Amino acid sequence: MTAGYAAAAAADPFARAASFLTCLIDSLSRPEALLLAHERVEEDAENGARELARLLLQGHFDLRARREEAELSALNADGRAVLAAGRTRLEKGHRRQLATVVGPVTVTRCALRAPGRTNVHPADAALNLPRARHSLGLRKLAVLEACRGSYDTALEAIDRRCGARLVGKRQAEELVRAAAVDIAAFYLSRTPEPAVKQTLLVLSFDGKGIVMRPGHLREATQKAAERAKRTFRTRLSAGEKSGRKRMATLAVVHDAEPAVRRPHDIIAPPGGRTGERTVRKGPKARAKWLTASVEHDPEHVIKTAFDQAEARDPQHRRSWVVLVDGATHQLDLVRAEAAQRGVTVHIVLDIVHVIEKLWAAARCFHTATDPDAETWVGTKAARILAGDAPGAVADIRAEAARRRLTDDQRAAADTACRYLTNNADHVHYDQALTAGWPIASGIVEGAARHLIADRLDITGSRWSLAGAEAVLTLRAVISNNDFPEYWIFHTTRERERLYPEPDQHTCSLSA
Repeated sequence: MTAGYAAAAAADPFARAASFLTCLIDSLSRPEALLLAHERVEEDAENGARELARLLLQGHFDLRARREEAELSALNADGRAVLAAGRTRLEKGHRRQLATVVGPVTVTRCALRAPGRTNVHPADAALNLPRARHSLGLRKLAVLEACRGSYDTALEAIDRRCGARLVGKRQAEELVRAAAVDIAAFYLSRTPEPAVKQTLLVLSFDGKGIVMRPGHLREATQKAAERAKRTFRTRLSAGEKSGRKRMATLAVVHDAEPAVRRPHDIIAPPGGRTGERTVRKGPKARAKWLTASVEHDPEHVIKTAFDQAEARDPQHRRSWVVLVDGATHQLDLVRAEAAQRGVTVHIVLDIVHVIEKLWAAARCFHTATDPDAETWVGTKAARILAGDAPGAVADIRAEAARRRLTDDQRAAADTACRYLTNNADHVHYDQALTAGWPIASGIVEGAARHLIADRLDITGSRWSLAGAEAVLTLRAVISNNDFPEYWIFHTTRERERLYPEPDQHTCSLSA
């Protein structure tokens, strides 16, 4: 089928494509083709369509090359015209390979030259060609596939789409890192949609570890790993940690309308719900914005989240609610950032973490299969939600003393009591529910699972710092549904970096 279009006349840049299309139609019309199963015909049509698209793209580049040669030759007819920044020599026939989503093509263009100076290729700027051989379309495909799954599965998907191996694993990693360089600038250039004063502004933070390659851990983690004593040489024993992870910090900012609720809207009363009361739903998040980083420290991520919040409410007229998990360092950073900006924030301890502590404490008083454990947790949680966390703490401690539990037997109960006592300023759930604030950080918890666990924590993954940061931040952009706009922004910035002077040549070339 290729012999016909290969011999097509070279005078018409699209002659090969036209000849190939004729051959493809003839091939699919032959009597033997009419006897084939549909999957074979489908495969032939798909491969033929890809090759036809490649030939059409090649024909387009060939046509532009001819027009460029004609225009520059006419401009430089006497060989003395200044074509670009002092370059007077015109040299035709410079070729470069371009790997595209439909296959490899050759771009032919003219070079403008002068002794002792680098060549200028006007067509490169007109076509916005990248410096390397991979087209922007192929780069975009590689980035999306690499952010979706492992690099191996990404390469398989690219091969299926393009019909050939056009990108290697190391090249894919480089393309992903290069694609992430403009994310910070992209979000600085955007203005969030405004909201009314009554709309809540909610911030939540979380952290999750990523397994790193040697030499890419934070200094403290690296030293701790080196100091750790190993029982076995080839594996870890119970309770040992390998010190392989570097913590990533995630932040979510979103808007929400207040939703007033009662404690029993959050947790069922002992004995279950009667169905007489309709359970009120909590505030519904909208306009969610997510950011994350494993390269930068938590203070950088928290500052970035506050930047986003302040862009939404520059005059600080809305109620800012910050959901935390009780980590002291995180709380200190939140308070410091709020004080620096002069904004009042309402810090709320995530109720899910509180209930998890209560379930652990229940094991001090009930067996793992005892149904009364659920009643115990529900009763204590309802009291805490009603605003009486100190009373719940006193009850737990009194019960442990009454049962004369040893220190080991009451350890989980003591942990829950300390957790509530240390965060006493942030467990006024009665006030939060009355004001209609959210009290659970499920959004950022889900983001941690989605951004990190689903991609960066897959079996066998070990990351370099630059590679993990690129994939993490790009997945955040995709989760924000901002990738199409970001890609336009990124390719525009890339053009400005490669071709900073759009009018670098005096000739006028048709696009």
